[in-house]
Amino acid sequence: MRVGFGYDVHQLVEGRELWLGGIHIEHSLGLLGHSDADVLIHAICDALLGAANMRDIGFHFPDTAAETDGIDSKILLRRTVELIATKGYHVGNIDATVCAERPKLNPHIPAMQQCLATVIGCDPDCVSIKATTTERLGFTGREEGISAYAVCLISKE
Repeated sequence: MRVGFGYDVHQLVEGRELWLGGIHIEHSLGLLGHSDADVLIHAICDALLGAANMRDIGFHFPDTAAETDGIDSKILLRRTVELIATKGYHVGNIDATVCAERPKLNPHIPAMQQCLATVIGCDPDCVSIKATTTERLGFTGREEGISAYAVCLISKE
């Protein structure tokens, strides 16, 4: 068994859709990035890759690569699960926290859990997602961006 930790942050901007946990959320701002900028999925990918000692998401899916321009982060998560499987690992569980002032994320958490579990190929009970604010402090509090943290447990087949 191995444990991994991941973190990601993206800037909120006008003219982009907001994707978190693999689902589209209606909001006046979206996250800026090379892909769909789903900070939750990116943090989970980093946690999984770190646990398997396989570097990070930027190493495997660089933001300079044409093939990942605008890519759906669910594809990156699926590929990450496939990458760790090459070393004989599978996902035990994930525990993640998204930091955002708005929109309120709690109503969307069950859909995010189901979506991520489907992509990973695990039971939704193995994917814990929490949402918090920063009490209006820092870049998150000023609604300049959204961040996410994730830890995971992986084990050999």
